Amino acid sequence: MRQVNADSHRAPRGRTPVPGPRGARDGGTAPGARPGQVLGRLAVPGAVLAAVAGAFAYVAVVDPGEPGHYPACPLLRLTGLYCPGCGGLRSAHAFAHGDLLTALRDNAPAVLGYLAFAVLWTLWTVHAIRGRPLRLAPPPALLWSLGALFALFAVVRNLPFGGWLHP
Repeated sequence: MRQVNADSHRAPRGRTPVPGPRGARDGGTAPGARPGQVLGRLAVPGAVLAAVAGAFAYVAVVDPGEPGHYPACPLLRLTGLYCPGCGGLRSAHAFAHGDLLTALRDNAPAVLGYLAFAVLWTLWTVHAIRGRPLRLAPPPALLWSLGALFALFAVVRNLPFGGWLHP
């Protein structure tokens, strides 16, 4: 007897049918999907967006350039060296106020991180609406290259000729 999969197509003999996402046949949101199902799938991406937006709103209101609002970087305080994250709050403050040049001057990798978050969050949300998980599998070479770039950024910003990278 032949088995039938979730889309009412015959499965080859000896193979177990593999159902796709419930109701999603063409890659989009299924026409019969209830709004509650879609809202349920958007709960986690929505909560993450709310948390990030809340953090950005706080940093936009409370200026990190004013002393006493945020703790100092432990590495900077103990050694006098700038870590790759130094200037990230000032960068977020400038970014939230629409001052992209100041944000880039304070911490350029942080601005790239904000933009990468926006792209990845959008992809995650689109996949959630469609009922499909977002699978990211960056190659190890890319991860090592990003790590090397951050390390290079940390070293160069602490050298005499890297003063233009100081926050």
